[in-house]
Amino acid sequence: MTIWIDADACPRVIKEIVFRASERLNLPVMLVANKPLSKHHSRLVSSVVVDAGPDVADDYIAEQATAQDLVITADIPLAARIVAKGATGIDPRGELYIEDNVGERLSMRDLMQSLRTEGLVQGGPAQFGMTDRQRFASSLDRVLTRMVRETKPKTTG
Repeated sequence: MTIWIDADACPRVIKEIVFRASERLNLPVMLVANKPLSKHHSRLVSSVVVDAGPDVADDYIAEQATAQDLVITADIPLAARIVAKGATGIDPRGELYIEDNVGERLSMRDLMQSLRTEGLVQGGPAQFGMTDRQRFASSLDRVLTRMVRETKPKTTG
């Protein structure tokens, strides 16, 4: 099991929360970005710098992640690809991407993008705040607890 982070747009505070969880549970983390990232102080954290370009990091994550992995991304098209593979996705605000909601979220994203292009809607998501950070930490803890429990071998006795 690996935790993948779509690192280009992921808030630093979210990465720090993931790094702490990684250490606590001894889980590897892979940061993927199209620009060099700062050094990490954990043997469990690695990074990959992909070529610049739209969706290059997303394509790398979608190709490499397995059904046992967790992907942290705000990119809904990537989340849809991850969910289709059977992997688990979560956004930096703590929302879990699941089969039941990712299609709807993708449609809403496309609609809002179209409305912004037409000039009918301005702006994007609200500023990232303390509540988002707390919601993410809580959601991450629940998801990782479930995933670790599911990957542990069953003992017979």
